[in-house]
Amino acid sequence: MNNFTRYVNPHLGEMLESIKLDQKYVRGEGCYLFDDNENRYLDCIAAYGALPFGHNPPMIWEAINNFQNSMEPSFIQPSALDAAGELARLLAELSPEGLEFVTFANSGAEAIEAAIKLCRSSTGRPGILATENSFHGKTFGALSATGNLGYQKPFNAPAEHFSHIPYGDTHALEKELKAKPKHYAAFLVEPIQGEGGIIEPPAGYLSRVREICNEHGVLLVFDEVQTGLGRTGTLFACEEENVAPDVMVLAKALGGGIMPIGACISSEAAYNEDFGLKHSSTFAGNSLACRVGLKVLDLLSEDNKSLLKSVREKGKVLKKGLKELQMRYPALIRNIRGRGLMLGIEFYMNRENFPGSLLGIMAEQELLTPAISSYLLNVEKVRVAPTLNGNAVIRIEPPLIINDEQCRQALTGIEAMLEVLSEGSTARFLAYLVRSDSEVKNGRYVPFVPYPAPNYIPDGNKEEGRFAFLVHALDLKSYPQFDNSLLSFSQDELADLTSRFNGMVEPFVAGKTKIKAISGREAYGEFIALSRTTDDFIELPRSQALAELKAAVAMARERGAKIVGLGAFTAVASMGGLYLKNEGIPITTGNSYTVVSAVEAVNTATERLQIDRSETTAAIVGAAGSIGRGISLLLSETVPRLILIGNPNNQTSSERLHIVAAEIYRYQSALLRQGRPLKDGSMAHLLADCSQLPDPEAPMDKFEEFVDGKGRELGLIEFSTDIDAVLARADIVISATSATDKVIHAGNLKTGAIVCDISRPANVSEEVDAARPDVLVIDGGVVEVPGHPSLGWDFGFEEGLAYACMAETMLLALEQHYKHYSLGSSGVNLETILQTRYWAEEHGFKLANFRSFNRPLSEDSWQRLLKTRQELVAR
Repeated sequence: MNNFTRYVNPHLGEMLESIKLDQKYVRGEGCYLFDDNENRYLDCIAAYGALPFGHNPPMIWEAINNFQNSMEPSFIQPSALDAAGELARLLAELSPEGLEFVTFANSGAEAIEAAIKLCRSSTGRPGILATENSFHGKTFGALSATGNLGYQKPFNAPAEHFSHIPYGDTHALEKELKAKPKHYAAFLVEPIQGEGGIIEPPAGYLSRVREICNEHGVLLVFDEVQTGLGRTGTLFACEEENVAPDVMVLAKALGGGIMPIGACISSEAAYNEDFGLKHSSTFAGNSLACRVGLKVLDLLSEDNKSLLKSVREKGKVLKKGLKELQMRYPALIRNIRGRGLMLGIEFYMNRENFPGSLLGIMAEQELLTPAISSYLLNVEKVRVAPTLNGNAVIRIEPPLIINDEQCRQALTGIEAMLEVLSEGSTARFLAYLVRSDSEVKNGRYVPFVPYPAPNYIPDGNKEEGRFAFLVHALDLKSYPQFDNSLLSFSQDELADLTSRFNGMVEPFVAGKTKIKAISGREAYGEFIALSRTTDDFIELPRSQALAELKAAVAMARERGAKIVGLGAFTAVASMGGLYLKNEGIPITTGNSYTVVSAVEAVNTATERLQIDRSETTAAIVGAAGSIGRGISLLLSETVPRLILIGNPNNQTSSERLHIVAAEIYRYQSALLRQGRPLKDGSMAHLLADCSQLPDPEAPMDKFEEFVDGKGRELGLIEFSTDIDAVLARADIVISATSATDKVIHAGNLKTGAIVCDISRPANVSEEVDAARPDVLVIDGGVVEVPGHPSLGWDFGFEEGLAYACMAETMLLALEQHYKHYSLGSSGVNLETILQTRYWAEEHGFKLANFRSFNRPLSEDSWQRLLKTRQELVAR
C-alpha cells in the first residue's frame, strides 16, 4: 500500500489502485509525465486546466527564482500589497468591461465563496441561483451552488437560499426570478460547464442571461475557473458573446501550474465597504503567488496573444480528428463538444451497445469512462479523465502548449482504444489490468459471443405476476456464464480482475424472463445480480453483505417486483431471508421447492436404477439446516433409515439434529394417524406396531424422549457430525449445506451410492466423477420451466432450466402469493413443501433431466454407470 492510500485518502487510493490509475510520477516536463520506470505519458488532463504551460514550465520557475533572489516579502498583511496590486491592475485591464476590483483567494472554490459573500453584501439579498449539473467547488458555499446532489448529500448541503435551474434555459431563469422578486443576490453560471460534461450553452445564452439579470436587479457571476485564461482560445470564454458579468471568478491557470491562486473580479457597483473590510485571507494575495500570476498574464498576452491563436488552431485539429473518430465509431461515441483545448468525448453509456457483456454493465453504471481513461493511460500512455458530473464524458484538456505531433499522438491513442472497445470483448479491453504489456498484445482471447437474451418487458396488467430473483457468481467459474470472453483468463487473472471491480459494481439486471404456465397464468421476472462470489459473501462483514443485499432488494422493488427470491448464498447471508423481512417487499428463499426437487431427483434415480427404497439408508448432509430438515421429513415418507449429518464446527449441531429426528417421528405419527396406505418398508410402516410412538398432538419433548429411547433401539434414525464415519453406510446421499468445502469425496462414499448435491457451491468433489464410476452424482435442485423460456443468462444450464429456488419464486408470482415464504428454519415446513409441490404440478414445473457436475448426464455416461453397477452385482 502506498503512502497516499495509507495516510491521505484510503477510499480514493484503493479505487485508483483497483483500476490502475495510481501511477507514481517522478518527473513532469511540458506535456509529459514520467513514472518511476521512465514510461512517458502525454498529459491531456493538465490538472483540469491548471497547467497552461505544462509541467514545470521554465518561465514560471524563472519568476519564482527571481522572487527568491529579490528577497521580496511574501506575507505582509495588512499593508499595501505591491505584487497583489500590480496583478489586480493587469487583471482589470484584461477583463471584460466594467470589472475593476480584485479579491484574491487560494483556490477556485475560495474565490467562489468570496463572490457569494460579495453579492449578498452588495444586494442585501440571501438567494444564490445556479444551474443544474454545474460545478463550483467543494467548500460549503461553493458546494451548495454546485448542481449535483451526489456531492451535496453527505454534507447536508445545499445551505439555505441556494437554488438551481436547468443550464442553457433562459426561460427557466426568467421564471425563477419573477417567482421570487428581490430574493436572489446573484446568478452564478459557467460559460461552458466543465465538470458537467463539457456542455456549451445555446448560442446567445449568455447575452440573454445578462439582459434578464439586469431586468431583475440580480448580479451576474461568471465562473471562469476552468474556462478562463486561454483554455477556450480566448482569454475568457465569455468573450465569445462579448458579454461582461458583474463578477468573474478565476483560478487554476492563474497559478501557472505551480502556485495555488484564485481571483474574484468585480464591478464597482458590486463591490462594497462591508465586503472590503470584513473579508480577508491570510495567504490570499501573497507576493509569490501574485508574481507568478503576473508572469502567466504576460505569457498569455505576449506576441499579440499568439498562444491563444495556437490554442484555437490545435483545438480545431483535435476536434476535427475526434469528429472523424465519431463517424468511424458511431456506436461508441455519441458526441464531440467543446472549443479550444476544452473538449469532451461523450460515450454511449447503455447496455445495448455492449450486449451480453460486462462492459455493458460498466457502461450502465458509469464505470466505463474510468476504465477507458485507465486503458488509455496504461496501454496508449495518454492521460485523460472523466468529467466529475458527466460520467459519460472523457475530457481532453491538454496544456495550452501542446504541439501538432502531440495532438496526433493523442488521436492515435484514442483511435487504438476505440478499435479494441468496439470488439465488445470485456477480456480484450480489460486485459491490461491483469496482464503485462506483452501478454496484452500476444495473449490468448476467446472470441466473444454475446448471450442471445430476448428483451422481455412486463405487460403491465394485474393478471401478470411480477418477481425478481437475486443471483451472484457461485465462484470464479461462474463469471463466463454471463460474459464468455472471460474464458480468456486464467483463474488467477479472473480473480485479480473481479477483485478490482466487485466493490464498485452495484446490483444490476442480469436477465429477464416471462413465464407462461400450463395453467394459463403468466409472470414477468428479472434476475438481479450482485457482483460477489460465495467466498466474497463469507469474507464480507455481515453489515456490508446485508447492505448490498438490501440495495439489490430495493432495486427489485423499485423496478416493480412483487416478491423477491434469494439465490445461492444470499439466503445464507441474510439468515434465511429473516434479515430482509422489513424491506417493503415479500421475500422467499425458495427452499421449500428445493426440498421437493431434491427428493424427486432421488426417487427418480432409484426408480431408473430399479433400487428398492425400502432396503436403503439415506444420509442428509446439512440436516440441521432448513433445506436439510425439510428433505429429511419428506424423504422419510419412502426411505426407512436416515442418517442426519450436521456441521462439526457448530456447537449446537447435535442438539439441532436431535430436534430434526423428533420432528421426523412426529411426521411418521401423523402419517399413521391419517390412515393412508403405507409403502412396504417405509419408516411409517416399520413404526406401525410401535406402541411407544407418541400421538402427533403430543408435545415435542415426548418425541425427543422417543428419539433417546425406543428410537435409538429401533435404529431408524441416527445423527452425527462426523461425515467420514457414517457416510459410507448410506445408499443415498443428499447434500444441502452452506459450506464451500468439498466434504463429499471418492473415499467416503458407499459402493453404488446415489448422491444428490443441491449445495451451491457444490459439496461433491470433481474427483468422484473419474474415480468412482459406480456412483451416480446428480446436480440437485434443477427443474424444467414450462415453455422453456430464456432467463436472459444461461446460469450454466440449457435454455428453459432453472434452480428450484428460482422456480419457487416464479410459482409464487404465478399464484400472486405475495407473502413471505420459506424464511428461516421454521418457514420451511411440511405445509410449504407440499404446497409448492402442488403448485408445481398445477403450473407445469417438473424435474429436469439429470445433470452431473454442471453438465447434462449423457446417455454414454448413464450406460457406463449401469455397466459398472452390473459388474459390481456380478461379483
